[in-house]
Amino acid sequence: MLAELSAQGVGLTHVTLHVGAGTFLPVKVDDVSNHRMHAEWGEVTEQAAAEINATRAAGGRIIPVGTTACRLIESAADGDGIAPWRGETDIFIRPGYSFHVTDGLITNFHLPKSTLLMLVSALMGRERMLSLYRHAIDARYRFFSYGDASLLLPER
Repeated sequence: MLAELSAQGVGLTHVTLHVGAGTFLPVKVDDVSNHRMHAEWGEVTEQAAAEINATRAAGGRIIPVGTTACRLIESAADGDGIAPWRGETDIFIRPGYSFHVTDGLITNFHLPKSTLLMLVSALMGRERMLSLYRHAIDARYRFFSYGDASLLLPER
């Protein structure tokens, strides 16, 4: 998929996030504000930050591939876009979060009660995600890490 996008002129930039097992743990608290995210180490290089900022400045959209990449670039966001960044992030993106860099997301279909489902719901809205997931279930899409991919673009 990425090779096809690149062949069509879509720019690609690479960032690094070392995914921890905690990414896949279900939320076990009734009040999500009490949930504590695991920390994961990541890096946005100076080159990656410059490419992301140049894309935004040219009117392009920033669409991370994967919730982990999304969490990383949102952690590296500053008031003027994105800055080079290295360290641990424990950012918990859930409904109510205001995205600073992310304009869309390529990701798979996530399991219920997961922080990953909360992240995509923050981007797209809960009702829209429920509708998309109903369609995915009816169409027998595959869920979880090695399942089918989706391109999520919130309404502007």
